[in-house]
Amino acid sequence: MQSCETSSDSTDDPLSSGLRRKRQPRIVVIGAGLAGLSATKSLLENGFTDVTILEASDRIGGRVQSVKLENATFELGATWIHGSNGNPVYHLAEDNGLLEETTDGERSIGRISLYSKNGVAYHLTNNGQRIPKDVVEEFSDLYNEVYNLTQEFFQRGKPVNAESQNSVGVFTRDVVRKRIKADPDDSETTRRLKLAMIQQYLKVESCESSSHSMDEVSLSEFGEWTEIPGAHHVIPCGFIKIVEILAHSIPESVIQLRKPVKCIHWNQSVSKEIERVADHNSDRPEEDQGYHVFVECEDCEFILADHVIVTVSLGVLKKYHESLFHPGLPEEKVMAIQKLGISTTDKIFLEFEEPFWSPECNSIQFVWEDEAESESLTYPEELWYKKICSFDVLYPPERYGYVLSGWICGEEALIMEKYDDETVAETCTEMLRKFTGNPNIPKPRRILRSSWGSNPNFRGSYSYTQVGSSGADVEKLAKPLPYTESSKTVPMQVMFSGEATHRKYYSTTHGALLSGQREAAHLIEMYQDLLQCRN
Repeated sequence: MQSCETSSDSTDDPLSSGLRRKRQPRIVVIGAGLAGLSATKSLLENGFTDVTILEASDRIGGRVQSVKLENATFELGATWIHGSNGNPVYHLAEDNGLLEETTDGERSIGRISLYSKNGVAYHLTNNGQRIPKDVVEEFSDLYNEVYNLTQEFFQRGKPVNAESQNSVGVFTRDVVRKRIKADPDDSETTRRLKLAMIQQYLKVESCESSSHSMDEVSLSEFGEWTEIPGAHHVIPCGFIKIVEILAHSIPESVIQLRKPVKCIHWNQSVSKEIERVADHNSDRPEEDQGYHVFVECEDCEFILADHVIVTVSLGVLKKYHESLFHPGLPEEKVMAIQKLGISTTDKIFLEFEEPFWSPECNSIQFVWEDEAESESLTYPEELWYKKICSFDVLYPPERYGYVLSGWICGEEALIMEKYDDETVAETCTEMLRKFTGNPNIPKPRRILRSSWGSNPNFRGSYSYTQVGSSGADVEKLAKPLPYTESSKTVPMQVMFSGEATHRKYYSTTHGALLSGQREAAHLIEMYQDLLQCRN
C-alpha cells in the first residue's frame, strides 16, 4: 500500500519539501500561445492547482492571430492544419465542429498549401506575360524531383558534397540549373523562363520555411522535419478557435495578460533575489523557503515558483536570452539558440471591389526574368517588393469577398513592416499591374498585413534548421535547467517548450501544442505521488 506520509529521512529529496509544506508545486508558464495553453490545460486536468500564465501581450494565442472583418476571418498567423492522421490540432478541430464549413477545395494535399486546391496557378513574368501551362508543369516536375533529393540526405544518410555548402538553396539551384541547361529539347526562350522560375520557387520555399533564403537552410537536416499524413485544412471560423478550445477549461484568473517578464532567476541565484526584494514578499516569509525559481516581471512584481515553463519564440531567445536568465544559460543552450534559425514570413491581404483575375486562377506567381542567373535572394531596401513571391486567391469568394493574400519573407519582410499601409498597397498594386499587363487594376479597397518580425514579443514567425545546426540543437534547446541526469536528484527548474523545441514538428502548430504537453507530462510524472495523495 502506498503511503502519503513524509518521513524525516526524506530531507535529501528535493521534491519532499513541497509535501512537508503541505502545498502544491507552483508553476509559472511564460507565454499564452499554443504551447503555454496546452501545458497549462494538461497540468490543471491532472490535479495541479497553483499554475499561472504570464503573457506579455494583450491577447492569448501567440502566433495564432485571427482577425474578423465583416463576415470573414483572416489569419495573420497560423492558417493551415498540416496533416490530419494523428494531428492533435486536427482532432481538436474535428471534434469541436470547426471543419463543418471547410469546403472540399480547402482540404488540400501537397507540400505547399494554397487556399484552394481548385483552379490553376498563374505564373506571370515582369514583362506582363503568362508562362505557358505546359512549361510550368515541366518545371514543377523537375523542381519537385530535386526537392525529393534534398530529403534523402537526412533520411538516407547521404553525404553532402562541398559544392552544395550544405545548403538547400545552393544545392537546389545548382542541380535544377544543370538539368535545365542540359535539356536539348527546350528553346532558348523556354530555357530562360525555366531558369527564372527557380528563384520564384525558392522564394515560395523560403516563405514556407520562414527563412530569409533557402541558402540558409541546412541540406543535411532538411529531411528530418516530418509531415503528418493527410490533407491540410483551413478553419473557416478562424484558427483562434483552437486557442479558445484550449483556454476554455483554464480559469481566467490563471492567465495574466500584459505581463512581460524581465528576468528568470534560477539555480542558486533565487535565494539572493529573495533577500534583495524581501519587501515585496514580506507578508509570506515562510512560503519563500524552498522555491527554486524567481520570476521578475517588468512591472516590478516578483513571483516565486518551483518550476517555470518558458514558451517564448526562438526569436525572443536570440534577442533577450542574456538578460532573461540569471545566471546566464549554459553555453550548450546558448549555442543551440544561436545556431538554429528563425526569420519572418508575412502576409499582405488586399481586398478588391471586383476580381481582376479569372475564375480559374487560384494564385498569381511573380517570375522575374532578370533573375534567371541570380545567386542571391537579397535585395536593396528600395527593391524590397521583389521578395514578394505570390498572391493567393482566398477561396471561396462567398466567404471572403475578392481578396488576395501576398507572401513575403526574410529581411525584405522587415522592410515591408516599416512602411505604412498606403505605401504597401500602392506598391503591391503596381506589381500586379506590371505582371498581369493590366494597367487598369484599381487600388484595393482595404489592406491587412502581419508584422511578426518587428513585434518584440515574437521577433520572427517560426524556426528552421539553419546551416550549421541540427536536430540535436533542437533537443538542447528543449533540455530543462539545471542540467542533471535525474530530475529526482535536482528538480527541473526552468523548462522549455514551443514549436522550436520539437525536433520533428518544428514550425507547426501541432509541434507547439505537443511540446507544451511534453513539458506538462514531465511535471505530472515528477509529482505523481503527491497528486495521487491529494486526490
